[in-house]
Amino acid sequence: MDDYTPQLPDEDSLYEHHAFIVDKGQAPLRIDKYLMNFVENATRNKIQAAAKNGSIFVNNQAVKSSYKVKPLDSIRVLFTHPPHENLLVGEDIPIDVIYEDDELLVVNKPAGMVVHPGHGNYSGTLINALIYRFDNLPNNSSERPGLVHRIDKDTSGLLVVAKTEKAMADLSLQFAEKTSEREYVAIVWGHIEADEGTVEGNIGRHPKNRLQNTVFLDDEADKGKPAVTHYKVLERLGYVTLVSCKLETGRTHQIRVHMKHIGHTLFNDERYGGERILKGTTFTKYKQFVENCFKVLPRQALHAKTLGFKHPKTGEFMRFDTPIPDDMQQCIEKWKAYTKNQELD
Repeated sequence: MDDYTPQLPDEDSLYEHHAFIVDKGQAPLRIDKYLMNFVENATRNKIQAAAKNGSIFVNNQAVKSSYKVKPLDSIRVLFTHPPHENLLVGEDIPIDVIYEDDELLVVNKPAGMVVHPGHGNYSGTLINALIYRFDNLPNNSSERPGLVHRIDKDTSGLLVVAKTEKAMADLSLQFAEKTSEREYVAIVWGHIEADEGTVEGNIGRHPKNRLQNTVFLDDEADKGKPAVTHYKVLERLGYVTLVSCKLETGRTHQIRVHMKHIGHTLFNDERYGGERILKGTTFTKYKQFVENCFKVLPRQALHAKTLGFKHPKTGEFMRFDTPIPDDMQQCIEKWKAYTKNQELD
């Protein structure tokens, strides 16, 4: 550890912005380079400035940017102001409420809306919209008001929001015990041979790209958390397939990671490589067709279509369903027309 004792404000005035435990298999790496893989939208200059200001701690000691991380190091990044995501401000943002009563509401989130404030997205989120409309929403275990679960920014579809402490506890338990129902619809690259199947594989942070998750198996399984996805083919569309995915677990990016793991990356999923042509011909016309599909659907082809759970007060099982949104539907129709008019390889 570098002998480094910068002048710091009182510990009570510092706020934690990031906290990480270094993986067991991590090779020695400068902490500024390491944190660039962890912190979205961070530049190396910003990280080095944070270290110079004494804001980066390893095992509770401030370190320079040249410090080399080791396996199981505990890293914390502290600043003298609260994280932006903790400074929640209500905003009058339209939300599509499918159902509402005194205990909960079900929202159909559009693609492009971030669920909760985070790095680079401090306004315009679903939480900003919720706290504008409701006072005293209960916090979840991550201190996020109302949220029982979440879906990615560019995934559309259904979310349940708790309005009372009882609803938060009851619904969170249903998700934890896998008694809730969650069905997604996705367009994936490639021709899936089997009509249905199950993907099982522990999911954790990718060791080289910290903005991705990946599947860990066998001896490395302890690097991830158990995850199970059941898929069923809805329609084969030549070089892509329309599938239904039902979740047993709710890991970050689960469907995106599991489908890539079995060789069927989500269509136009930029983070996982689906924004490239992964299947098909080399013809220029085909390339132009796919690029037109990307323009129609400028996001990963994933929609949280169906959500089911027991009502926390009445015990009644409730199931909600939403249509596939226009951008995905247009993309599906394009592929239908293409496969009808072309002879595939």
